[in-house]
Amino acid sequence: MIRLGVMARLARVSNLPTVWSNVLAASVLAGGMALPGLALVLIAMSALYTGGMYLNDAFDRKIDARERPERPIPSGEISLTTVWLVGFGLLALGVALLATFGVRSLLGGLALAAAVLVYDAWHKGNALSPLIMGSCRALVYVGTALAAGAALSLPVAAAAAALLLYVAGLTRAAKGGAFRSLATSWPAFLLAGPAVLALLQGQVTGLTCFFAGVSVLVIGLAVAWLRTGIARDRERAVGLLIAGIAAMDAVVAAAHGRADLALVCLGLFILTLGLQRIVPGT
Repeated sequence: MIRLGVMARLARVSNLPTVWSNVLAASVLAGGMALPGLALVLIAMSALYTGGMYLNDAFDRKIDARERPERPIPSGEISLTTVWLVGFGLLALGVALLATFGVRSLLGGLALAAAVLVYDAWHKGNALSPLIMGSCRALVYVGTALAAGAALSLPVAAAAAALLLYVAGLTRAAKGGAFRSLATSWPAFLLAGPAVLALLQGQVTGLTCFFAGVSVLVIGLAVAWLRTGIARDRERAVGLLIAGIAAMDAVVAAAHGRADLALVCLGLFILTLGLQRIVPGT
């Protein structure tokens, strides 16, 4: 029997709260969703994310066998066939759930599933892989908005693009060498994008500034760790920046008048950090 811990490691479940915060922030930009529909989108996006993580390990099995033999597939903790089946099954489930909201939502789900597959299959050695990974997160915003029945308005499209750039900056930082000099510090502009855009597009209140301040602290601490050049610090920085996605979503929600959901997103940021101590996020 496959142990639950193995399944959790394959799914990178510690990062799932950041997917939920993406959905919450996107629902705010889309004008809101009724709770039953919101819950269904949360399940759909969770399935798509988890399926993508499974397939990532399936596609990377040969590299992991050389470089990370302790990963579940090369170590023999789970069979490759099982990972393929679960991964594609979860992608199909996510798309099917989004299809219940209509044709546009179905197309959004298919686009997200396609982006996930493109990233998983061709991210190694691909200079465009940070943008492809970022597009996966951006399409969570887009797919949620479509499921909510909203048009792809400028606020939704701009926030999705800013999230894409944040994830691209995160991915570049994770590769090492970033922030060691002025010339390698450009990812900071990408990381700050979502918070800056939210402040420009939304309401600049004391609460919004508070959440923006939290985001700045997240980026600042991550940059400080990345500057040390120590592998352990880089891992901590990447985990913090992944969790920081939820902090950015909090800024978006607060800037558009939903302080309650902003607090939920902040809670999801804290939850992600806590879960990363149990299940590695990378």
